[in-house]
Amino acid sequence: MTEMTEATGVPDVAGVTAVAHRGDPYRVRENTLASLRSALARGADAVEIDVRLTRDGVPVLLHDETLTRLWERDRPLSALTAAEVRELTDGRVPTLAEALAAAGGHRLMVDLPGAPGVRAVRRIVDVVRECGAGDRVYYCAGATAMLAVRAADPAAEIALTWTTLAPPRPTLLAAVRPRWLNYRWTLVDRALSERVHRDGYLLSVWTPDTRRAMRRLIGLGVDSITTNRVDVLHAVRAAPGRALEGAHGA
Repeated sequence: MTEMTEATGVPDVAGVTAVAHRGDPYRVRENTLASLRSALARGADAVEIDVRLTRDGVPVLLHDETLTRLWERDRPLSALTAAEVRELTDGRVPTLAEALAAAGGHRLMVDLPGAPGVRAVRRIVDVVRECGAGDRVYYCAGATAMLAVRAADPAAEIALTWTTLAPPRPTLLAAVRPRWLNYRWTLVDRALSERVHRDGYLLSVWTPDTRRAMRRLIGLGVDSITTNRVDVLHAVRAAPGRALEGAHGA
């Protein structure tokens, strides 16, 4: 849980983990090595990346099911080999292995969009293991994908994405064993923050992009913020003396 400063009882701004959403997408195309490097250069503690499998089972960085939005190629990823993806995007869609190497010692939050099957999840976890990156990767997605991650790696660090105010079932939490509960930032209020921490989990949120929203969330005690504007969050963390909205009261 985000610690309070001794003198003021206000959450320690500098203690909040800054996670760059898909890299640095306001400046560099998302889910590319250039975007990942830009985010790290701007103060990210971790970078969230989206990982899907090509037709031949290679994990690559892509949020969408197709190459249409980012690469103007109306082709589904699931119908393309890794070599074809590389050719269609001039090599700019990296593999997971390439992203792990580019991140160096920095942490990556591996998001599993869509509804990946058990085999796909296991392949992604296997690549992380083969790259020796298990200690600097954590996974996020909904319950089905995270159950598959837990089955593939009993030691994996998990951020269970949850989209309602109703808490996850105790049986689900016992099976997934997440370290984090990951919520859309607009759902978070003081009651939710207190409940998550009382239950023994860290609270992660996505994706506020304004200073005001970030300060409010830090005031509510969130432990990690995933944002498209990691430079803004870095600036907020660099000003610990600034009053935080929501630090006292709901």
